[in-house]
Amino acid sequence: MVRKFFGTDGIRGRANSFPMTAEMALKLGAAAGRYFRRDGKNGHRVVMGKDTRQSGYMLENALTAGLTSTGMNVLLLGPVPTPAVGYLTRSMRADLGIMISASHNPADDNGIKFFGPDGFKLSDDAEAEIEAILENDFQLAQPQNIGRARRIDDGRHRYMEYAKTTFPQGLRLDGLKVVIDCANGAAYRAAPDVLWELGAEVIALGVNPNGQNINLGVGSTHPEAAQRAVVENGADIGITLDGDADRVMIIDEKGRLADGDQLMALLAGRWADAGRLRGGALVATVMSNLGLERFLTGRGLRLERTAVGDRYVVERMRGAGFNLGGEQSGHIVMTDYATTGDGLIAGLQFLAAMAESREPASSLVEQFEPVPQMLKNVRYAAGADPLSRPAVRAVIADAETRLAGTGRVLIRKSGTEPLIRVMAEAEDEVLLKDVVSGIVAAVESAA
Repeated sequence: MVRKFFGTDGIRGRANSFPMTAEMALKLGAAAGRYFRRDGKNGHRVVMGKDTRQSGYMLENALTAGLTSTGMNVLLLGPVPTPAVGYLTRSMRADLGIMISASHNPADDNGIKFFGPDGFKLSDDAEAEIEAILENDFQLAQPQNIGRARRIDDGRHRYMEYAKTTFPQGLRLDGLKVVIDCANGAAYRAAPDVLWELGAEVIALGVNPNGQNINLGVGSTHPEAAQRAVVENGADIGITLDGDADRVMIIDEKGRLADGDQLMALLAGRWADAGRLRGGALVATVMSNLGLERFLTGRGLRLERTAVGDRYVVERMRGAGFNLGGEQSGHIVMTDYATTGDGLIAGLQFLAAMAESREPASSLVEQFEPVPQMLKNVRYAAGADPLSRPAVRAVIADAETRLAGTGRVLIRKSGTEPLIRVMAEAEDEVLLKDVVSGIVAAVESAA
């Protein structure tokens, strides 16, 4: 089924502009409530969390109104990480989970993500059915069946206690100095507290949200502040999260940044050695570096590639029984622990590797030599379709021919922003730059 409003990670856009308006959120909440109350019974419940964006108040209230109008009972968690919503949806036996967040996007954007009763993100088909309900008339609840809403004050603490159970029992972080950058986002309280309770000396950044500073110069998409803090404070490691804490980047004691590919390589190797990597494979997207694939092959493991988006990684993992996957951008999915990417739990897994091996972060973050990779984003106007232009297709075809056997080209539209993402890999960096600049110029001309 074709989806009109949902992208690769829910519905997302500029706050107070369609589709991120209060009116749309109200209708969307009512449509989702109608979808989950198809049996006509009362007592259905939804848990709802949000990050720290100012527009979250507006969307939270509008969604609540829509959901209760169709008879859903709403449990409001307040600011919590996205993976906490997935966990609590299942833990609290809810029918639906909702996270209000635009993840790593600027504060002026916002988004809405849905989770099913199993804690996993809704399928494309389920989202399409909700859209179909949204665009048609449907019956609201009778007055006596209107839902209720209430605050859940301990949702964050429930998630924190669970996160600590994923760290090896009996192991502590005593003696480790950890910089944690929470991007002024959803984990600004949970992440530093968990690390401190496990024994680490914590240096916290990005923990003063004001509604407008989420991801602003901090977090996994802007790690420079955390890199400086690691070096200046003589820290053993830096952990940088994004606005909703479902992705992570690791910084070693020298201030060098390691992306999701390196973290996945470390975990895949350790889990394979321990006999716990199910299926002998790691699931990652087409964006992951060719060096990761070569590393896994050398270990007798496989790399299963999917379309971009952690939802597609999770679908492949669940369909084939794999338990480790993720994205280069830092979404690390460990279905033994979580239903979606979880930056805090992934960070704890890296810290466990440090504590158990007694090796510095620098020796753990360099699992493989990456193949030179270049990614450029080209913004295009609404309604434009640069990739359909013959001139653009010709330039892309020429690039593929030039890189045949020595690299690869990947051109795609972003699922969350009006961007064309131009990515290429090649051992020859001069050729790589030439190929990417040629494609970018052609797309910019067409856009």
